[in-house]
Amino acid sequence: MLELATPVQYVKGIGPRLAAVLAGKGIHTVDDLLHYLPFRYEDRLNPRPIAELRPGEMACVIAEVRTARLFRTRTGTPMFELTAAQGRARLHCLWFHGTYLKDKFQPGQRVAVYGKVEEDRRGEWQIIQPQIEVLSSPGNDQGSDRAEHNSAAAVEVGCIVPIYEAAGNLSSRWFRRVIHSALENLTAEIPEPIPKSVRARMGLIPARQALSLVHEPDASESLENLFSFRSPAHIRLIFEELFSIELGLEWKRRQQKGQTGIRFRLDDRVRQVIKRILPFHPTTAQKRVLKEIANDMEKPFPMRRLLQGDVGSGKTIVAFQAAIIAIENGYQVALMAPTEILATQHFLSARRILEKAGYRIVLLTGSADEGHKREIRRHVAHGNAQLVIGTHALLEETVEFEKPGLVIVDEQHRFGVLQRLKLMRKGADLNPNGRTESAVPLLPEPDVLVMTATPIPRTLALTLYGDLDISIIDEVPPARTPIVTRRVSDQRSPEVWEFVRQQVAGGHQAYVVYPLIEENQERELKAAMQMYKELSRRIFPDLKVGVLHGRLDAETKDSTMRFFQRGEIQILVSTTVIEVGVDVANATVMVIEHAERFGLAQLHQLRGRIGRGAAKSYCILMTSGKVSEEGERRLHALARTNDGFEVAEFDLELRGPGEFFGTRQAGLPTFRIANIIRDRQLLEAAKREAAAVLDGPNAELTQQEIDLAIAYMRTRWQRQFGLVEVG
Repeated sequence: MLELATPVQYVKGIGPRLAAVLAGKGIHTVDDLLHYLPFRYEDRLNPRPIAELRPGEMACVIAEVRTARLFRTRTGTPMFELTAAQGRARLHCLWFHGTYLKDKFQPGQRVAVYGKVEEDRRGEWQIIQPQIEVLSSPGNDQGSDRAEHNSAAAVEVGCIVPIYEAAGNLSSRWFRRVIHSALENLTAEIPEPIPKSVRARMGLIPARQALSLVHEPDASESLENLFSFRSPAHIRLIFEELFSIELGLEWKRRQQKGQTGIRFRLDDRVRQVIKRILPFHPTTAQKRVLKEIANDMEKPFPMRRLLQGDVGSGKTIVAFQAAIIAIENGYQVALMAPTEILATQHFLSARRILEKAGYRIVLLTGSADEGHKREIRRHVAHGNAQLVIGTHALLEETVEFEKPGLVIVDEQHRFGVLQRLKLMRKGADLNPNGRTESAVPLLPEPDVLVMTATPIPRTLALTLYGDLDISIIDEVPPARTPIVTRRVSDQRSPEVWEFVRQQVAGGHQAYVVYPLIEENQERELKAAMQMYKELSRRIFPDLKVGVLHGRLDAETKDSTMRFFQRGEIQILVSTTVIEVGVDVANATVMVIEHAERFGLAQLHQLRGRIGRGAAKSYCILMTSGKVSEEGERRLHALARTNDGFEVAEFDLELRGPGEFFGTRQAGLPTFRIANIIRDRQLLEAAKREAAAVLDGPNAELTQQEIDLAIAYMRTRWQRQFGLVEVG
């Protein structure tokens, strides 16, 4: 009998060679194989006779291949045509660009064809771009092979048939056969990682039954439920996966509460320093969030908190207030930003706000010369620098803190999970002299404040940051005026440039943003450098136009931004390097060229660079050529609202969780079955039930069930979800 942990090579029909192919799909064990779910199902319960087909219907037809040929249309497009028949009744199947199907079919094969039925010009039935599978080859159902063929046919015809994503040369039909074999030989008893009381509350079927029914559904099962992943089998497996991830995140949160942290004092003296330094009166939301952070910092275990806020909501000043608490208690603070521009912006802001309190603030970036970096590292190691701001350079082994107390990570989604962990651990495993001698007591874990100006939908926060406490600044300073967003065609560019000129004449400044640095003729995108020349020489020859992009050296970037901040540059032509951290209150116009090429979250971030003063601000989305349907939806959503959380929810629905941050390094777990957009209600329930399980045994819950749930979670935590450390 097979166990879930049995290597997949021991399943009948696989072996070592095919096991290596499956490993490329992340399938290593029987458990992995059985969780390789169909992406759709076909109704082959009652295959349709060709003679009874009707136009416009979706139908499954099982017939015999008569002819197959590759030809070209008058425009040169390669087409593949297959004619299948039942007696004299014929069905024509057509594939555009079907060269890949050449030599795949031969007369006499039995095939299952699925698709939308149409009537062709000859009055015969056709299906364009159908799904097709070979059920048997001529003569292979004869003699000694008959029993095996009949067994295979049991999962091919006369039932609801699962369709799997192919792996290499392993077809959907191959997966049906080996999964059928695995289920037939799987032990009757498999572990139940979800406690009985939770299964009862959620109405979940047993795990063994779910694995069988998801691959071989009952004929009575609703096709609609199967297609929408809402059959009892799907719900059971989805909940199990979400329960495991939420149990792991909650378990880690509770573990962190048991670690030794720093109990910061927040007395009247510290409060007075904060009040004296603040450059403006904080909003109600800022006060609430600072109170949440301060309460955490007063506790004896490490703070692990996510600070969310829309662009311009004032997260940075709250982070500086938290830094004051740590510094006034004699500790050092590290603030890590993803780009040199953002790190420099934080450095300049911190100096302006915090240096009056006598703190030494230093900036450490990769582009600084080695002598300067060595000097900065010396100050940090001897505790002479209280606030250390930098980029990835802070992660270098040569950077040592004397007494780290607070780590602030800005724009967290741009860093990998391991990078966040590495900075958190900076100095925590060193004694005050930088040695690792066991005789010297180790320093406590520093507090961690993670910030993001990309609002994260709740469903993503529950999985990506489920081990962190979350604070949200949900209002912007009252002096700021809502941004007016308009979408126009680039055919109206003369009107746009005239509007920019009027704003500059009124004493304001403008951004003009482009997606690329250099001309890309294939995509016909205007490049920032080309348009900088066009704008500065032809359109605005009488105005001061500057340019900023990622390939400039750090010194040029810094000087350009300083000129723009001082008003010495009136129009700044830029790529997306200004997406975060740039704060010029006098800038009231942003023109985004080729806006259809940008993601929704990126457009919102770019728009956040304006509207930072009291003057009315305008974001103009210029598009070129035909815009896709999804592009239209993005632009419409941005023009409709300034609310970053609303924008983020819509963006998540458009792109899906895997693409929301554009990179796997963000730490988003890889789900085999669950989809956090489709399954948000199950995710909320899983979080609730996971917390209840970890509260401990009760009349409905035994310690043995809790131990089994945790053991199951721990075996999957790294291998399936890919989460080494979060928080």
